Amino acid sequence: MKINAFEVASKYVYPSLRRRLVEILYRDHKLTQTQVAELLHITQSAVSRYLRMNRGSFIDISNFQDIDHYLKELADKIIKEKLTEYQIHAELVEIALKMLGKGYLCPIHEKIDPELDPSKCRICIDLFG
Repeated sequence: MKINAFEVASKYVYPSLRRRLVEILYRDHKLTQTQVAELLHITQSAVSRYLRMNRGSFIDISNFQDIDHYLKELADKIIKEKLTEYQIHAELVEIALKMLGKGYLCPIHEKIDPELDPSKCRICIDLFG
């Protein structure tokens, strides 16, 4: 294994979660890019890149219904409670760990690191499942 699960989560999962969160706030909640940027404590340019799929597009989070549900709940919470950037980060990390614990990243990890043998690796499932 050349690339560990946390590297995969950091480089691919977290940006994909963030992209989907931007999409939910923008499309489902009908917020402007500027409003989304203010709520998430990021730039409007970053919001635009997420929406154009120039960032965080490696994993389609909407394919994981339970994870997508968590992000929709988070979007509602962000709007209602105006979470700080640290609170949003903590929530996204928690959701990323849920993905690890359910084994959702195993096929993705295998594609990124062909030396990985998912049949021998249960690290994430055992630690976070």
